[in-house]
Amino acid sequence: MPVYQDIGYTQDYGVKYTLAGRPTELQKVCADRNGNVQVLSREGLLKPFNGQLLVPGTLVPETSYRPLKDKNIKGLTTLDRQFVYFDDHAVLANAWAGEVYCKYTMPHPRFFAAGSAFDFLLSDGRSLQYVKDSKVLWEDITPEVLLDIQYDASRKQFWILAKKSVLIFSPEQKTLVRAFSGEGFTCFTQTHNNRIVVGTSNGYGTWDADSHTQIGSLHKALPARTLTTVKEINNHLWFGSTQGAFMLRDDGKFNYYASQRWLPDNHVKDIAANGNDVLVLTSTGLACIRFEKMTLFDKAQFYEAQVRQRHIRYGFNCDMTNLKDGNIATAQVSYHDSDNLWTAMYLASQVFRHKVTHDPEALQNCVEAFEAMERLHTLAPVKGLFGRTFERPGIAIIREEYRENILDYWYPDYARVPSSWQHVSPAWDWRGSASSDQTVGQYFALTVVAEYSDDAALKQRAVHLIDQLSAYILANDLTLVDYDGRPTLWGRWNPAYINRFPEMVGDRRLGSSNIIAFMQTAYHFTKKKEYKDKVEQLLYRDGYLKNLTRPISDITYAPKDADAWSRMLSDGWNNSDDEMYFLGYWGLYPYALNDSLRAQYKEAIRDHWAFERSEKDGLWNLCYAMTGAPDFGLDETVWYLKEFPLDMIEWSQHNSHRKDIELVPENFRSETTREILPPDERPELKHNRNLFRLDKDGSGAAEISAGDTFLLPYWMGRFLGVISAPQATNNVLVSEPF
Repeated sequence: MPVYQDIGYTQDYGVKYTLAGRPTELQKVCADRNGNVQVLSREGLLKPFNGQLLVPGTLVPETSYRPLKDKNIKGLTTLDRQFVYFDDHAVLANAWAGEVYCKYTMPHPRFFAAGSAFDFLLSDGRSLQYVKDSKVLWEDITPEVLLDIQYDASRKQFWILAKKSVLIFSPEQKTLVRAFSGEGFTCFTQTHNNRIVVGTSNGYGTWDADSHTQIGSLHKALPARTLTTVKEINNHLWFGSTQGAFMLRDDGKFNYYASQRWLPDNHVKDIAANGNDVLVLTSTGLACIRFEKMTLFDKAQFYEAQVRQRHIRYGFNCDMTNLKDGNIATAQVSYHDSDNLWTAMYLASQVFRHKVTHDPEALQNCVEAFEAMERLHTLAPVKGLFGRTFERPGIAIIREEYRENILDYWYPDYARVPSSWQHVSPAWDWRGSASSDQTVGQYFALTVVAEYSDDAALKQRAVHLIDQLSAYILANDLTLVDYDGRPTLWGRWNPAYINRFPEMVGDRRLGSSNIIAFMQTAYHFTKKKEYKDKVEQLLYRDGYLKNLTRPISDITYAPKDADAWSRMLSDGWNNSDDEMYFLGYWGLYPYALNDSLRAQYKEAIRDHWAFERSEKDGLWNLCYAMTGAPDFGLDETVWYLKEFPLDMIEWSQHNSHRKDIELVPENFRSETTREILPPDERPELKHNRNLFRLDKDGSGAAEISAGDTFLLPYWMGRFLGVISAPQATNNVLVSEPF
């Protein structure tokens, strides 16, 4: 099988800075050769202070040079990577021993550029004035509205941007000429390959700097067309727009930096380089897009800390909620209906981690997560039953929701608890109505512990729970019966339920695949004949082998004459089904009763994986790799892991406006684009959500845990041997807020 060698790659992430005082207009950002950053605002100079990933810093007044505070600084640029300013009277600098002080006579200049010999060209938006040594050497008034000036050292001339043209001023000849014309110009820059790139209100164009001829037509296939700034940084074009910032990659595609995952807001005012970092100034603050060398192992270590510091509740792996505007200090780890499932996935990641690293911390994580999973059983009032989650009394919102006469509930509800249940702890409320995906989570976690853990006692406890749960399901006609004596809404796998569905309804294939995996797993670990007999009966008498090997492409909408439940279940592709399928494959494929079945299972898994490959989900790929398949999308898996964002707060994220993506017609799978967006540009990160979703509103009220989203596929890849140990690591991680 192919193996990814875990060498260093470049990881990007954003650090944000917001205004500390009253709101003001932010105009320009620059960095000098010492790494100092200054922001020009209507209220004067500002500088960033004390920002980290996930913990925004602030923009505070720049007070390093006391005399500057008394000056009305109106302009900011750099010359030879040193700050240069202008105030009401002169252009000045603190570098070069403070000798730069060049007076001008223009009443109200708005912007300027520095030449190579301490000469300067200023503009108020109509007039131009060229000064040197406090002498006005040339000035003129143009009929056009001027927007920006840049100096071209190789040609010893100034480029001047107007709304409908680009002009050239020659200091030597004191001439102003038009280089080329266009419409809706908004910003421009010079590039290393002798080009002038001009941003417009409808894309950008490129002109040859010598012949002044346009190269091709306007580029409009962009994340956003209304451009506000363009800069070349490290030989890559960076664009600012009213809808975020984006960088043109070598392959012609864009990295899109939008939403509060990256920026204080999406209206970009200016962009500048600061070493390897990229500074993005917006209407309300500053973002520093940082690029740090790390390995996938380094990234996993970052996420390990994220989970342990912020996402553990009674041993459960939980998402953080109730954040106020993304402030992680305000968050809570509260209960969720799927605590069992997310914890199962995190638990498996730690088993795999311990298996390949023998790290005692990983084993401790396993034990804590396992005990939380185990307590879902021991708190249950019925032997063999388990719950979704638990919480101390009075915390959970007790609700009764009837769905097809099935009751969702927390209990004990002591007014209705039978006397036989008095062993249930009054110190805890326990969430019932466990579903099929919760059951898959239980079997997946218990299987991984029982099969691969190095802790013999833990293995025995896992096998005991597998046997107890399987016996309960088997005794209740392949249903998960809740405390009221009725099957839970989704916990039903018997032939009367499964085979009621038309063949194109996905639950028929899914339910068959899952229950065969459950019973095979129970037989593998206990060798109890009743489990094997049930597997053979379901496969050969009740048609479950045909059900689970049916081509995944056959799954589609139920016919109009189907029953309402079938139509509801097949109104579109359910991404939770994928999670149940792929996690269930860890009990389906390895524990097949014979080689013939194993071969058929492998083909069914391959068929499903091929159908899902467009998602580029690293977890799906690696679950398929578990079968020994040599082509399982290793490159796509590594892409998925590398592109996963370090900031996992649920911000508003919008992509449907983008013109650099190819939309596809509405379809059963709810795919929206020809090619899926990278994880750090899309709103959904959970495996059971539609990863093709383009837009989602969010207020920064939750942080997704990496325990199930990143750590499971990473450590699964390490365990399977398709991701190597880090080839080199300096263990320098992104700054953590704690």
